[in-house]
Parts: sequence; C-alpha cells; structure tokens
Amino acid sequence: MTREDKGHSPSLGSPAPVTARSGMAAFGGGALIGTLGGLMGLGGAEFRLPMLIGAFRFAALEAVIVNKAISLLVVASALPFRTGTVPVAVVVSHWHVIANLLAGSSAGAWVGAGWAIRLRAETLYHVMAILLALIALVLLFGHDANSAARLSLQGIALILAGLAAGFGIGLTASLLGVAGGELLIPTLMLLFGTDIKLAGSLSLAVSLPTMLIGIGRYSRDRAFAVLGQNSRFLGIMAAGSVLGAYLGARLLGLIPGTILLPLLALILVLSAVRIWRHC
Repeated sequence: MTREDKGHSPSLGSPAPVTARSGMAAFGGGALIGTLGGLMGLGGAEFRLPMLIGAFRFAALEAVIVNKAISLLVVASALPFRTGTVPVAVVVSHWHVIANLLAGSSAGAWVGAGWAIRLRAETLYHVMAILLALIALVLLFGHDANSAARLSLQGIALILAGLAAGFGIGLTASLLGVAGGELLIPTLMLLFGTDIKLAGSLSLAVSLPTMLIGIGRYSRDRAFAVLGQNSRFLGIMAAGSVLGAYLGARLLGLIPGTILLPLLALILVLSAVRIWRHC
C-alpha cells in the first residue's frame, strides 16, 4: 500500500510557493520561536512545529522531519553555551542518569519515528495535537517541580522508572520532532533530584543522541528528502532559532513565570486546536 493510499498527502515533497519559504520569513520565524523557547530555557521546537505546518505549508511528516533536524542543530549549538554554567565534568559525573534515560529514550525515538512514518496523515495531525496539549499541561504544572520534590525511588525501581520515562519522552520527541527538554527537565528533577541548571545540561546530553536515532529512522522514508529539498530554508531557520534562543535566554527573568508559562501553554493549546483541524 502506498503512502497516498494510507492517507498521506500525495504532494509529499513538493515545494511550497517561494514566498512561503523565503529566507527572511524562515529567519524571522526561527528567531521568534527561538525567543519563545529561550524565555523558558528550551529550544522552542514545540512552537516551531505548528509554524512549519501552518505558515510554511509543510505536510505533517515533512514538518516533523524538518523540526527534528532544526532541533538537532539548536541543541548541538546550545551544548557549548552551557559549559560555563555547568562544567562538562559535572555532567559526565552523572553518566548513570544519562544512560538510564537514554536507554529508554533511544527505543522510544526509534518506535515513534516508525509510527510517524506508518500513520495516516490525518491521524498524525491528531497525535501531534494531543501531544502539544499534553506538553501545555507540563508547562503549567511540571515546571513547578524542584529538586526537593524528588520521588522516593531507589535501586531497580528508579532504573525502571527512568527507562519508562525515557521511552515516553523519546516517543513524544520523535513524533513531534522536538528535543524533549520540556519533558526531560521535570523528569530529571522529580526522579533524580537534580537542580534545574544541571537538569538543563543533562537533558541536552540525553536529547542529542535520541534525536540522532530518530533522524536515522526517518532517513529510511522518502519524506526524508524534504531536508535536501529545503536545505537553505533549514539552515536559515536554524540560524534564526539559535539567535532567538540566545535573545530569549537574555530576556529570561524579565517576564514573571506566573505570566509566561500560562501564556506559552495557551499558545500550545491554540496550536493544538489548529493542527487538529488542519486535516
């Protein structure tokens, strides 16, 4: 059965009008989304996905693959920026935490990418909408977590919880094309009792290989050609996203969390509704 028979867009891989994917629009859109993400200490890929679908007219699976590639570039660029705050040696000393979550997230990323490739387009849109709405809930409630609120799990129970959480995060990240930091950071704080700065660095260490595995799985599908067909767009939007993330980080603290998090959650809910109705 072909992708078209399964409900995927028959125009998969066809370019949108040049005006829809111009360099200026790509850079500006990336900067805006990066700033939103930077304001809450994340890459902003959750907000980029609806923009790729709505404003830049990518089909569902194409949007996920492009979002994943841009997220990979943004996360890779963020790693050296954080070494001044959290030294590499400190991150490496928590290798057991990274390994625990990564074991689960790697499997989740592979499974999630496989599902995305096989799902009908309308089903994938609906899955995206549900996951974005769930992430909105995490923003509202999960980011109130702190290291003192650690769950009292030890030994094998902690390892199994880490594997399960990692699998769910990898699955979600792969289906949306995101890094998963919005889910990893609360998980690291609640399960392993890390402070928020260390959690941010550890989440990058888990996200980077997880995204590589997801991209490796997506590379088996013909939709992966969208990266080559839109390489200029991808590079420009990634540059805008990195700049925006930097600007957002500099503005962090100017907007109270009591205003910022509900606002960003509302944006995600509205995006979820729009994506649900997109098909």
